[in-house]
Amino acid sequence: MSLLLLAPMEGLLDHPLRETLSRVGGLDRCVSEFIRVTGTLLPERAFTRVVPELLQGGRTRAGTPVRAQLLGSDEQCLAENAARLASLGPAGIDLNFGCPAKVVNRHGGGAMLLQDPELVFRIVAAVRRAVPARMPVSAKMRLGFNDDSRAEDNARAIEAAGADELVVHARTKVHGYKPPAYWERVADIRAAVRIPMVANGEIWTVEDARRCREASGCESLMLGRGIVSNPGLALAIRGEGGGIAWAELLPLMLDFWVHVCRRVDPRHRAGRLKQWLNYLRRTYPEAQSTYDAVRTVNDPRQAAAAVFGEAAAHIDIPKPQRRTWAQALHPAADEALA
Repeated sequence: MSLLLLAPMEGLLDHPLRETLSRVGGLDRCVSEFIRVTGTLLPERAFTRVVPELLQGGRTRAGTPVRAQLLGSDEQCLAENAARLASLGPAGIDLNFGCPAKVVNRHGGGAMLLQDPELVFRIVAAVRRAVPARMPVSAKMRLGFNDDSRAEDNARAIEAAGADELVVHARTKVHGYKPPAYWERVADIRAAVRIPMVANGEIWTVEDARRCREASGCESLMLGRGIVSNPGLALAIRGEGGGIAWAELLPLMLDFWVHVCRRVDPRHRAGRLKQWLNYLRRTYPEAQSTYDAVRTVNDPRQAAAAVFGEAAAHIDIPKPQRRTWAQALHPAADEALA
């Protein structure tokens, strides 16, 4: 089976962007940002804060299933939290063995765990036992921490512990996000296990997707920064479109902005808009000029007005008045603000 998945990226691919990108189409599943587990049983609100889709059947508004990701190093605590999370109805539970962030690694989580395949096995096995058999359990790993010498050992541990699927980001922690991605090493790992595998890393274009599939042997791919830069990438990989024009993207960006205004503190809202525009510059010349116009703007109303027009500055006004402003911006925004 060939799947296209949306990657979990802390601080980037959160709920607002998942909602918007899944609305474009072409994605089979999303994976949430990680939910950090550090020794306590989290309340339900801790899960729904990171994965609001749990409140709507474990899917985005477009109907794309969302698998919730856990990060931690204590297998018993992870198991207890996985059981609670499973009761909330995600499309599955994913385990993070790939985060390269120093603060995460310093506390023994993320990619740091790849130095201990036995612990990786215990974590996956504990979570698998803790959740219903019908609940998929998957894992996402890098090639390793300092090097890739234990890549196959970690993959075998994940498989032996009962995981249903493995995503491999084709770089080590030391590589970070620097190109290239070592897709051929994914092929080596794929030869060592039998569970379904997904390749991830440096897939920016349709041609990248073709080469990744050829080098890794994986038909299923996970898209991260590439689809943030080009929201139509999944459709293009499927051969279902040649891209999304800037005029078509603007209403989707407005949809994103509405979600940001609902969920993000006002002082951080302009930053989220600028962050996405920064990625979009790779695909859209119009994004460059728009980014230049808001690069130094921190006031959310001014940023929204610069990108969408003066009406957008009033998106956070009382709900009954929003529809008027939506219609002034674009008919497609009407649904977003309803």
